[in-house]
Amino acid sequence: MRSLFARTALTLALAFIVFQVAAFWVVYRTLIVPVAERSADDLAGLVVLSAQTWVELPPETRAAFERELARRHGLRLTTVDVGATADAPQFAFRTQIEAALSRRVGAAVVLRGVPNQAAAWLDIPVGGHDLRVGFFPGRYAVEPPLAAIAVVALGTFFSLLTALFLVRRITVPLARAAQAASQVGAGELPEPLPETGPAELAELARRFNTMAAEVRELLDNRTTLLAGISHDLRTPMTRLQLNLEMLRDAPSPARIDRAVADLADMNKLITGYLALARTTQAEAKVRFDLADLLEEMAVDAGLAWSGAGPCQVEEGRLAVRRIVSNLIQNAQRYGGGTPVELALECSDKLAQVIVRDTGAGIPDDQLEKVFRPFYRLETSRSQVTGGTGLGLAIVRQLAETNGWKVKLRNRAAGGLEAVLEIPR
Repeated sequence: MRSLFARTALTLALAFIVFQVAAFWVVYRTLIVPVAERSADDLAGLVVLSAQTWVELPPETRAAFERELARRHGLRLTTVDVGATADAPQFAFRTQIEAALSRRVGAAVVLRGVPNQAAAWLDIPVGGHDLRVGFFPGRYAVEPPLAAIAVVALGTFFSLLTALFLVRRITVPLARAAQAASQVGAGELPEPLPETGPAELAELARRFNTMAAEVRELLDNRTTLLAGISHDLRTPMTRLQLNLEMLRDAPSPARIDRAVADLADMNKLITGYLALARTTQAEAKVRFDLADLLEEMAVDAGLAWSGAGPCQVEEGRLAVRRIVSNLIQNAQRYGGGTPVELALECSDKLAQVIVRDTGAGIPDDQLEKVFRPFYRLETSRSQVTGGTGLGLAIVRQLAETNGWKVKLRNRAAGGLEAVLEIPR
């Protein structure tokens, strides 16, 4: 009973059984018992009326009346002792019939029976005669409503089948998702879950598939990051080691300066790697005016700022500043020395920060690839001609962590346009 399927199925089964029992009790108390009491009262009335009629008839017609009563209603009237000394056979609603007869006769009535006979007998003193009235319970007693019982039983059965079917439809996708999650935990990329079924399960599968792809991408980025660290640090470390060896024999301020420059390059690389690693943590949100922040950044970067109306957002202020700063630096570095423009477009639902340059732009098939860690259009990986290749990777990762979007597109008039979209 540890599985969700077993527990849910058992819970639903018990709930349906309790419901069916309660429904049957309501039907029994509100329908079956009243019908039985009414039928018992009708039988008691017929018995008393028949006895009174028998007394009032002339003796010579009583035999014919007895035959007609037996033929039409299954009642037996006689003054002869039939030997009804035993308790009458048990039958449904006997209590209601005895109660109705007692009310009609005015005395307590207990039904008696004759051994090996199915009839039930009672004594009625009327008109100076001790009449014995017999009837067959199979004809007069109210039978249990077998049809209603069958309906309740079938309802319970089909309800349980339906419950099991529904539970299975829910638990099977969850079990599949659990298995896929274990594969993701082991570093494997499972087959995408079917995005079908109820809306909630389809959405769960869709989000899980997205998460699995992101986890796999994160693992790939980690591998790439480690490879990049190994590659990029090896060159300055080799130069540093060489300068240190040469300093043993011939101390030189120039070599010391080169060693210090190599250490600075290494520190810059490590700073970039740590910055990329920190982008997986979202910053606490604060409310601020995006236009004021951009004006401040434009002044710091020496850009022309045409101004913009107030644009209040509630986001991570440092994250926005960092992304825009990286985009500005990227535009200044690769824009061919052309002027860089910073703009803000703000609507009720979306704020767009735009960084434009008029340089050579980027080939359309490379617009998404440049967001990969260590991917550079200039392949020499020289610090003179370019950075580490982490700037746009940090921008994309930081934006996705905070729920924003960053896009690159070539301008029709030439140059590149970088857009940061922040939902309001």
